[in-house]
Amino acid sequence: MNTEAFIAKNNATSSKASKRSLAALDCLNMTIGDVIGGIGPYLGAHLKATAHWQPADIGTAISAMGLATITAQIPAGALIDRASEKRLLIAFSATLMSLSCVSLCLFTKFPVVIAAQIVFGIGAAIAGPAIVAVSLGLVGARLFPARIARNEALNHLGNVLAALLAAAGAYFFSSSFVFYLMAVLGLLSAFAVMSIKGGEINNALARGADISAIDTSPADQARETWSFILSDRRILAFALSVFLFHLANAAMLPLAGQYLAASRPHQAPVLISACIVAAQLIMIPVSLVAGRLAQSWGRKPVFLLGFAALPLRAMLFTISDSPNLVLPVQMLDGIGAGIFGVL
Repeated sequence: MNTEAFIAKNNATSSKASKRSLAALDCLNMTIGDVIGGIGPYLGAHLKATAHWQPADIGTAISAMGLATITAQIPAGALIDRASEKRLLIAFSATLMSLSCVSLCLFTKFPVVIAAQIVFGIGAAIAGPAIVAVSLGLVGARLFPARIARNEALNHLGNVLAALLAAAGAYFFSSSFVFYLMAVLGLLSAFAVMSIKGGEINNALARGADISAIDTSPADQARETWSFILSDRRILAFALSVFLFHLANAAMLPLAGQYLAASRPHQAPVLISACIVAAQLIMIPVSLVAGRLAQSWGRKPVFLLGFAALPLRAMLFTISDSPNLVLPVQMLDGIGAGIFGVL
């Protein structure tokens, strides 16, 4: 196929995603967002209140998921690039995370919890990038910025609804309700992604192919090698920034959950849900605005604004563990994570 025919085929494919596929993608983003984020805050409170785990052990268990996700991220990205059926990867990873949620609720032995968290982390490493790839393959590069902003907004809206359901379930039933809720959401995610029409996902576009320069020269092909990636200081600087952001951000809400569980064990799940809801409500408009500001201000100033919210939140958390302070401070996460998720 010559270049002109390839471009025409890809442009046609990327502009004809059906309403069914786009609606299924919307449902996928609403259901899987809270699952991918993990149940770290709830897990910390659950292990503290029901199994009387020590903070150091809780930290190890929560960190196991993050370390597994980091370790699996690059192999997962390579797998997603090469996979022709990306929907199955998402469905499989969502099912893995659902099974892990149930295991974490039923078993509190240290080895089982660690193993479940590792499996969960691997599933999250696959699902997140795969959804981005499917989105790009459905709508194409031109419509992708608007699509990813929509994905993030729906993701945060789903997080709000899930947190409200978790709080209600914990209040009326038990703290274990949240684990089963996440498992159900994971299975719903698998159903949603399989409702997307596979033939409408263009695999070349989904892996970021530049259709305007499909006849790659040796210089273009070099961009896909490890040596090119590792020698590009811009990529390394960006990767370091992302690493430091997650290193600082990941532990704060789980630690706040432990403080709340220690002072108010029976109210901890409800208070944690309130923290999540407060941040997610802020993330919805921030996600939509961030994409527009990035076009007018430039990406770096908007990114720096999101980064600045993180150290401010960390410093304010050291003042008190009272819910009266924890809830408002957690709203700053809506600014930092909302901007980060889009850009």
